[in-house]
Amino acid sequence: MKRNRLFSRSGIAIKQRSVDVAKELFRKSIHMFSAAIPFLLKFAYAPILILLALALILYCISESARIKGHEIPLISAVTAAAARQRDADRFVLGPVTLVLGIILAALLWKEDAAAAGIFALAFGDGLASLSGKLLGQTKVPLTRGKTAAGSLTCFLAIFITSFLVSKNAGVALCLAGTGMFMELLPLKDFDNVIIPVAIGGMYTLLI
Repeated sequence: MKRNRLFSRSGIAIKQRSVDVAKELFRKSIHMFSAAIPFLLKFAYAPILILLALALILYCISESARIKGHEIPLISAVTAAAARQRDADRFVLGPVTLVLGIILAALLWKEDAAAAGIFALAFGDGLASLSGKLLGQTKVPLTRGKTAAGSLTCFLAIFITSFLVSKNAGVALCLAGTGMFMELLPLKDFDNVIIPVAIGGMYTLLI
């Protein structure tokens, strides 16, 4: 009987982990799709920013309605599919900070700096979380569960994307180290704003 309970608990834990990984993959795929924004801004800067702002407003309306029990087709379903356990029955803030971070980086910095910041958010933060979920056995102390695998993935992703933008290994190294440090901080969803703005600002200072 005791053995059956252990197997049952183990099965539930495995199933829950699979659900968590699937949600993380879905959520971070949205992060990575944001890497297209710098390319779109080259061709239609103002229209893309306006569309992002409208998407942000529509999402906020949808989330407010969902919290009150009035679901909006598609948007509410996507939010529910991507929501973490901690966000259950709460306003899911991640998409808001994601779009705000992209808009602020685009408004504050020149094209290359904004691209470096947005890529750091899309790939550095996005891949770090996935790597942490899949490979994260070693935890980094004092970071509320952040993993060494996630941090290393974040560093490598930002280094590669920053080097592709700047063509400067020294600049890419500085940005990767800064991005990795910020990703380690317990900022929750607000890293979506801080990472692209800070990386874009540092790029501007270093170039």
